[in-house]
Amino acid sequence: MKDATPAPQTIFLRDYEAPHHWVRDVALTFRLAPRTTRVISRITFVPNELNRGDLVLNGEELQLIAATVDGAIVNMEVDDTHLRIASADLPQKPFVFEAEVEISPETNTALEGLYMSNGMYCTQCEAEGFRKITYYPDRPDVMGVFTVRVESDLPVLLSNGNPVERGDGFAVWHDPWPKPAYLFALVAGELVNHPGRFTTASGRDVELNIWVRPGDEDKCAFGMEALRKSMKWDEDTYGREYDLDIFNIVAVDDFNMGAMENKGLNIFNSSCVLASKETSTDANFERIEGIIAHEYFHNWTGNRITCRDWFQLCLKEGLTVYRDQMFSGDMRSHAVKRIEEVLALRARQFREDNGPLAHPVRPESFVEINNFYTATVYEKGAEIIGMLRRLIGDEAYRKGCDLYFERHDGEAVTIEDWLKAFEDATGRDLSQFARWYSQAGTPRLKVSESFAEGRLTLTFAQSTPPTPGQPDKAPQVLPIAVGLIGPNGDEVVETRVLEMTEATQSFTFDGLGARPVASILRDFSAPVILEREMDAATRAFLLAHDTDPFQKWEMGRMLAKDTLVALILEDTPPARDYLDAIRAVLTDDSLDPAFRALVLGLPGEDDLAQTLFDAGVTPDPQKIHDARETLRGSLARHLSDALPTVFRQMETGAFVPDADGSGKRALRLSVLSLLTLLDAGKEAKALFSKADNMTEQAGALAALLAAGLGEEELAAFGQMWRHDRLVMDKWFALQVALAAPARAADVARDLSHHPDFTMKNPNRFRAVFGALPGNHAGFHHAGGAAYALLADQIIALDALNPQTAARMTGAFETWRRYDADRQAMIRAALERIRAKTGLSRDVTEMVTRILGD
Repeated sequence: MKDATPAPQTIFLRDYEAPHHWVRDVALTFRLAPRTTRVISRITFVPNELNRGDLVLNGEELQLIAATVDGAIVNMEVDDTHLRIASADLPQKPFVFEAEVEISPETNTALEGLYMSNGMYCTQCEAEGFRKITYYPDRPDVMGVFTVRVESDLPVLLSNGNPVERGDGFAVWHDPWPKPAYLFALVAGELVNHPGRFTTASGRDVELNIWVRPGDEDKCAFGMEALRKSMKWDEDTYGREYDLDIFNIVAVDDFNMGAMENKGLNIFNSSCVLASKETSTDANFERIEGIIAHEYFHNWTGNRITCRDWFQLCLKEGLTVYRDQMFSGDMRSHAVKRIEEVLALRARQFREDNGPLAHPVRPESFVEINNFYTATVYEKGAEIIGMLRRLIGDEAYRKGCDLYFERHDGEAVTIEDWLKAFEDATGRDLSQFARWYSQAGTPRLKVSESFAEGRLTLTFAQSTPPTPGQPDKAPQVLPIAVGLIGPNGDEVVETRVLEMTEATQSFTFDGLGARPVASILRDFSAPVILEREMDAATRAFLLAHDTDPFQKWEMGRMLAKDTLVALILEDTPPARDYLDAIRAVLTDDSLDPAFRALVLGLPGEDDLAQTLFDAGVTPDPQKIHDARETLRGSLARHLSDALPTVFRQMETGAFVPDADGSGKRALRLSVLSLLTLLDAGKEAKALFSKADNMTEQAGALAALLAAGLGEEELAAFGQMWRHDRLVMDKWFALQVALAAPARAADVARDLSHHPDFTMKNPNRFRAVFGALPGNHAGFHHAGGAAYALLADQIIALDALNPQTAARMTGAFETWRRYDADRQAMIRAALERIRAKTGLSRDVTEMVTRILGD
């Protein structure tokens, strides 16, 4: 008889101990049926001589049919989460544990373990989904060689590794590389493949496939080319060659994440692999290219070398994000890519670092590991890799990586193992640098300057505010990239990386004929908040003359932010100097169009709310929204003569999803959003009607909706694309994201009753209720209707899909920024969620952390 489910427990990094048993080989047989799938496992265990004990296997939502050890029935304890066999009942040598269980994929709405999506069987086992498939030590440091037999009358039966046998109603797969259970994958369904091939550097021929539902075959070519480019780039840049005979990607509609790097069988959310010019925007193409690269790069940074425990998640994710960022920069534009990375980092990770959900890149504890797939682990983790490379140089970075791969191939390792490889490769002591993994929070970096007798002195002071559980912070290692611009606009000192290790530290530049303007934190060389007194004239000077693209963009953004803050607080109209500076960038044909589009974009409303809060001002979401709309109008009028010209110049002709074309379309649509404020939507309506690609059609629709126009176009768009699920996600999201603040909650509520809305599909749910918090003024509109609506939806979703529900609660994490009335309404919404009977541990943990108690 099973015991009651135990209460959620906190797991601590300090409590790690090796398992009592290692796994050598795993043989699995799946007899697929929607509600009665049988899973037969045959696992060879080897006792850990250094840590003997009971055999403890994880298992959830399993109906146990039979279990034996070396063919004999033994005593065992079984509850809702574990199967335990006492050490005294086990052989003290390698033994075979066999079990047969029954599971119900069709009713598995959590989308973890084995589940069904539109008649297709698929799996998601990271982080702890394999325990919903069979009894197993479901932890990343237990690695085994898997052989999988899949039995079904479905035509396509896939698993990890290489195919070794196929017959009527079955297929057998063997993966020769030991892996943890979280990398297991199985797919079975009515699928068609888009085939390809790749020849490795050593001459091995690899079969490639992208498997999709019938009808999606014409949306695979871009993804296949991105895969080939990724494989070649990893060989050229890191010396990493693919190691199996076949590489499969499968597109799945119902998937909680973007994609999953299962060995040799990557499972992708359909939105992250299917692409055509008619249905996908440039942003979709770029995202698909990056995600395909990310999951492929995991083959070495995550699969061949994996994590000892889930506290080391950043070891695989931070490193692989950094690798995919560098790949995307090589494929497109490093300057534009870097700005986009910083925008995302500030919008998501800085917000996380500065609120109740702050945690170190390697956390010290967790209740539910699914809640730590965060911007801190991924994006800040990538920034740490970038800082390490900046500090030691490209050659030493490659040397350290090579040593890491050589030393730890086939192992489950820790952050300490990663850093030790670089210490041994370079002779550097990285003990202080390691604080980046253990300290939460975003460092503040203050700078002051003095100039005398040809010497410029820059004095930096760093501090990191308290975060939950970490009141006191030690100084970090900061690589600060600095260049100097002379009074005439020429660069007098090229980029130099200053290595800061103390709480306060000064650096000098000698032999200067006149006082230069310092360009500080070039390429955003460290993930810090730079606090520097600088007037508008100096910012405009750097916007005009800085040779570093990031700093050039940053100065324009700071000017825009200063202008908006003045509008919000004092109703001060935009200064002509700022408007002229934006005109200069807009009309400078020597600049990359994608860069010009970024400069033309304004800081987001959530970013402005945080800026005001940091300055000691309680943000008013409606005032922020009104100020931003006022500035958009001022820009449109000031640039009115230039906008039509640039709009025409950026017409691209035939659609090609490359850096050049996407950059021109980005600038064209940025211009169109301003033109629409002047011409009552004339150009946008014309573009919408004639566009032959989704980038321009959706961009024109967005410009109209943002201006309070476009009802006819919105209806036409919905009718035109009603049979394409991914385009309809865009249709749902645009309406909520661009609704007038007073109507946002009503629009989201109405769409949740639309016949095509379903809570069971994460993409569709996120399209509506992920877009709602993105409409900052709408989400925080007085009265709290959006707070209550989102709380209702989280409660309802939690019963079906706790993982996605937990992520949705992050919308409330900044609640302490706002006025007392809004705080009270958000607290009430969170308390109502927490009070729900049977609430999952995923959502319980998130709500408790957000509330701070």
